[in-house]
Amino acid sequence: MEDCIFCKIINNELPSTKVYEDDDVLAFRDINPVAKTHVLVIPKKHISSLNELNDSELAGKLLLVVPKIAQKLGVGNDYRTVINTGAGVGQTVFHIHIHILGGQELSWP
Repeated sequence: MEDCIFCKIINNELPSTKVYEDDDVLAFRDINPVAKTHVLVIPKKHISSLNELNDSELAGKLLLVVPKIAQKLGVGNDYRTVINTGAGVGQTVFHIHIHILGGQELSWP
């Protein structure tokens, strides 16, 4: 999708601080972090939201890479994951992404 900011990051049209990359997944630091560690994990294939995700293999890859990234970032087993689906709950970029939040104590909600 040509106007998607995450697609532009994937295509190196916009800068990012990458922390993980493979053939299907990219992870980079959020430019507006809400925690000491705040990373976004995205598929390289454009999928607007969780509602449009219909590839179980890709879904598995996205979820299985999260603990590896958390370990790499030094947050160990103490981190929060968030997937916002829809504008009404805070999704601002319509390219599915998993937030990894950690590195500090997080309150709820």
